[in-house]
Formats: sequence, structure tokens, C-alpha cells
Amino acid sequence: MINLKHKIQHILAGAAVIAASALGLASCSLINDDLDPCPEGVALQFVYDYNMLYANAFPAQVDCLTLLVYDQNGNFVTSKTETTSVLADENWRMTLDLPAGKTYKFVAYGGMECPQSSFHFMTEPAAGTNFSQLAVAMNTNLVDAIPGVDLHNLYYGELTMEVPKGALDYTAGTVSMMRDTNSIRILLQNVDGSPVEPEDFNFAIYANNTELNGSNEIIPTTNGNVYYPWSVGQKDAGLSEADDIITLAYAEFSVNRLMAGSNTRLHISEVMADKTVLDIPIVNYLLLMKSDHFNSMPDQEYLDRENHWDVILFLDNGRWVDAYIVVNNWYVRIDHATFD
Repeated sequence: MINLKHKIQHILAGAAVIAASALGLASCSLINDDLDPCPEGVALQFVYDYNMLYANAFPAQVDCLTLLVYDQNGNFVTSKTETTSVLADENWRMTLDLPAGKTYKFVAYGGMECPQSSFHFMTEPAAGTNFSQLAVAMNTNLVDAIPGVDLHNLYYGELTMEVPKGALDYTAGTVSMMRDTNSIRILLQNVDGSPVEPEDFNFAIYANNTELNGSNEIIPTTNGNVYYPWSVGQKDAGLSEADDIITLAYAEFSVNRLMAGSNTRLHISEVMADKTVLDIPIVNYLLLMKSDHFNSMPDQEYLDRENHWDVILFLDNGRWVDAYIVVNNWYVRIDHATFD
């Protein structure tokens, strides 16, 4: 009986080695002590296809990555960063050794570890901290900065998964990322085709979105914040019907995550007359351009997927012609009952 038992054990061990070899994992074993133990942990892929093209832009856009790991109780376990060119390789995976048989929460940030990062951790993730303490904020010198700053893009993603016992290799997982930062380009055009001088106007966006918690939700601050354009100038849009060159003024903003239902406002005033040209809830106007093809898409998803906005506003003798606007090349007629 003893010899038979030993033979069965040897047969099972051999079968395990053969199976591992078929998977390219002959160098590890869960049974045979002569082989190195199989790795325990995860091999994570990072994908940024939460955009209007539904295409993975992670390799092209994310230039630094920070991964935080928390256990099932929200306690910090470890972290790992990557800043090299491997991020541009679609086949690259980040591997971490983690004890099997446990569930982990992974939180990823793109753009935090770069030298030009525009955001920082409000409490540095480390041993003894909890997921409930996780939050990021725009760097203090960038808040209300005049002139404004072209923010370094911030990306966010999370994944909760179990590392099972008995696996022969790292457990595969995919962290889906989204982009928080937005580019908003405001253009002013006179309806009569005459040039608009950018120095005649002051531009600002009033918001309350400089801080985000660990679930990527806005943490309201007491006084809110103001974004000023980081670039102001003029552009020619071609010829009018009278063969005059149409010259527009523009102001380009870089802002953090836009939230549906927020009171984020675009304010433009005349410099000389100190008169308000317009003061509108800009997020509501951006949502006007959502095509009927995306009727079933929630407003917040649309705002998170679309990160570049071009808004053309028309002026008549210094007054905003509020009958319609153009957002990302879509002409939209205004329903005034919606935007008081």
C-alpha cells in the first residue's frame, strides 16, 4: 500500500509538471519541491478606451503610472510605479507578487509620477493608511493661477479582484482608465464678420473641482476655484460672404474633471466697459452637443469620454447673440428655459 501511494504521488507530480510545461510554466510547481514555487500575484493590463472612439489610447497618452494596492478592508498593501517606455507597449503588463487567496483593490493614476505632474496625493499612500484617506488635489501653485496653466493630463482607474490559490502563474486583470483633465477652447466671433480682439475681453471658468477622492469623485472645497486661460490669441476662419477675412478671438482652458449637474460657469467680460458679456453654466452647454446617437449614454459618461471641447460664441456689438452656439462643430439652438 505504501509503495502504491508513493507511485500515485509521483504520477500526480509528473502530470502537474507536464501540464505546466504545456503552458510554458515548467519552471514552477505547486507539488514538486525540486522546482521553484509558482508566482502568486497579478499581471495587470491598463487600458484607456473610455473615450468617444472606444479605442485604447493608453500606450499613446499615459507617460507615467502609479498603482496602489489595498486589501479587502481598505488597508494599504503596497504600491508600484512605472515611468519608462514600456508604457507605450500594448503587450506590457505590470506584475506584482501578492499572497494568494485574498481580494485586492487596485487604484491606478496616470500622470502623477511625471516630473511635470499637476496633481499630488493629499495624504501619501503608505503603510498604516486606508483607502478612505486616498485623495488627490491640484498642485497649490496651479489653483487660481494667472495666467492659467496647461495641466498635465490626469488618468484614473480601479479594479477589484481575487488572487486565487493554486494558480500556476500570475492572475491576469485589466484596469480600465479614464481621463479627468479637459481642454476647453472658447472662440468669439462677430456676426458681422469684423475681427474680435482678444485683449478686449477677460475670460474665466468658475468651478469647484480641484480635489478628487479615491473613487474619483469631486471633493468640494469651501471657496471653489477659478480657471484662467493658459493661451489667448486670434485665428482666421476664412472669408465671409463679402470676401472679408473672419478673425476670431480664442481663449484655451485646461480644467479638471467636469461633472454633470455642477454649477461650473464660463464668465466673459469686456475689459474697457467692465461689463459682463456672458455668464453661463458651461457644462450644460457642452452637453447640448451630445448626438442623438448617444441618447442612452448618461451625461456623466459623455463628459468623461469627451475631453476636448471647442465652443464658438457669437457677438453683436459686444453682446452675446444667445440664439445658438457651436460646440465641437455642432450648431446648437438654445432653449432658454433650460439654462436660467
